[in-house]
Amino acid sequence: MADITITDVEALYLRLPEIADRTDSSQDSLVVRISTDAGIVGYGEVDSVPLVAKAVIEAPSSHSRARGLRELLIGQNPLETEWLWNLMYESSLYYGRGGATVQAMAGIDIALWDIKGQLLGEPIYRLLGGAHRKRMRAYASHMFDFDPAVTASRAAAAADAGFTAVKFGWEPMGSDPELDELLVRGIRHAVGDAVDVCIDAGLAWTARTAMSRCELFEPYNLFWLEEPLHPDDLRGYRKLSTASKIPIAAGEEECTVAGFLRLMDEGNIDVVQIDVTRTGLTQAKRIAALAADRGLPVANHNFTTDINVAASTHFMCSIPNALILEYCVEPSPLRTGITRDPIAVIDGYVTVPEAPGLGIEVDLDPVEKYVQAA
Repeated sequence: MADITITDVEALYLRLPEIADRTDSSQDSLVVRISTDAGIVGYGEVDSVPLVAKAVIEAPSSHSRARGLRELLIGQNPLETEWLWNLMYESSLYYGRGGATVQAMAGIDIALWDIKGQLLGEPIYRLLGGAHRKRMRAYASHMFDFDPAVTASRAAAAADAGFTAVKFGWEPMGSDPELDELLVRGIRHAVGDAVDVCIDAGLAWTARTAMSRCELFEPYNLFWLEEPLHPDDLRGYRKLSTASKIPIAAGEEECTVAGFLRLMDEGNIDVVQIDVTRTGLTQAKRIAALAADRGLPVANHNFTTDINVAASTHFMCSIPNALILEYCVEPSPLRTGITRDPIAVIDGYVTVPEAPGLGIEVDLDPVEKYVQAA
């Protein structure tokens, strides 16, 4: 096969005209587009602060351990995904090793896998080792509404649409135990006993308070309680996971193998949540294998666009310990508007694409008005 080289790496910043002051990452996005001399274009996505990650990609190099990623990748072979991951990691040691730097690498990594799949004529899941399944159960992922009645109605609507699991997260969960129970009770009553309910507490509590909330939530048979503690509170996670009858899920704040190892081994979590737009597919496979070695299930994290949905579906179908797939249902035009053929949920399941690469067609024209110049 003839050599193929990268000719450009673009970081496209998308942002809604108004950003609500709450923890909702469906309001902006950084899309990575990588071009090659073979005419193949790959797409990825970064879940981070978009302009920070964009700077990581576009910055000129300072020295061999502080290099901008675009400049580093021009002229490289996009098929060499693992080598390129290590090159980016080692060449950003002085300012990286985590955070927005690794998140920027993640978006690039997804685009490289998309290129590899297109060039080889294979879907990404097959290049990741093959499908342990072709369909994944998906849950409808929402922000809490500040009105508990609206939250409950959205839960009922998801169940009526065929979802067999729902999740609600972040504000206003956390400050008032009566409101917290009202929210959870309303969701459970709205969906009935046959639908699984996940709650994302959004880093709201100390370990002691989280233990109290777990007792409060026990009658509602939660599938998991997600990120109740600050991600650095590993001792708290261990105490909580040991004491709680509700499984404890976490990981969306992590983007490195080392970070996930700490969360699994020191934090003792029950469900490992991996966001491929923060870890990349190359790292995600490593992390999932380490979780499998520990007997832990993996769920993806995704609250951004259909690029993330596609990459996550390929990833989750390619690992043996996949539990359930997060499917964001927030009504953002960025989340739903950048692909012509998004992956749909049918009867509560998504099906992995069989077309080469990500298997979706990215079309930025409908959201062109949201592309920011800087």
